[in-house]
Amino acid sequence: MRQELHNELTVAWQGLGATGEWWTGSERTAIALEARAARACALCRARKAALLPRMLDGQHASLTDLPPPALEAVHRIVSDPGRLSEAWFRDVVESGLSEEAYVELLSVVAIATAVDTFDRGRGSAPRPLPGARSGTPTRRRPRGAKPGLGWMPMLAPEDVGAEDPPLYASAGRIGGNVHRALSLVPRAMMQFWDLFETMYLPQAAMRDFAREYRAVEHAQIEMLAARVAVLNQCVY
Repeated sequence: MRQELHNELTVAWQGLGATGEWWTGSERTAIALEARAARACALCRARKAALLPRMLDGQHASLTDLPPPALEAVHRIVSDPGRLSEAWFRDVVESGLSEEAYVELLSVVAIATAVDTFDRGRGSAPRPLPGARSGTPTRRRPRGAKPGLGWMPMLAPEDVGAEDPPLYASAGRIGGNVHRALSLVPRAMMQFWDLFETMYLPQAAMRDFAREYRAVEHAQIEMLAARVAVLNQCVY
């Protein structure tokens, strides 16, 4: 394994136990645990097989005391992401999960899923969940975040304020729509993208076709990425 990849996997995994902007360290590890539980949830399997997920009521096979809207969000994101809708998102928010808490939850689920999938792919046992660190979430929302582009408000590069972290410039990110998706919670966005770019390619390397940065070529990387996207029903 590349040393930089080993290091970033460790950093990302341990970071799940750190206090976030909207969730405590213990809540973030609970979210990661629920991401694992969703893979064996009977309700999730039944909904996945149903014509429409909302046709089936029931309770998720939960391992934590996270509130119901958070459980629903984690389990659906893990088990049936291709059929998430804005109407479903609005229902989750109206049930008591704030937009900001949803975004950070999504980041935690994505990181936990990526690390678990990587370990499973290389034949390694699942990592023990990291210890939860103490601390109080700041619950700070970026002042420049604006609605209109997606389901939740986002922070465009031109709206990043002096009080915000350098979520785009520090890593050479251009601030495309895919970068902005988690920008309502800048630290959660940066945690996800630091892992993503180490597992995949950094921004500059993506378009540098004169040089190969991995053991596989650009074309091979994109073929694998496209196949995974199809299987996961990713239509971005």
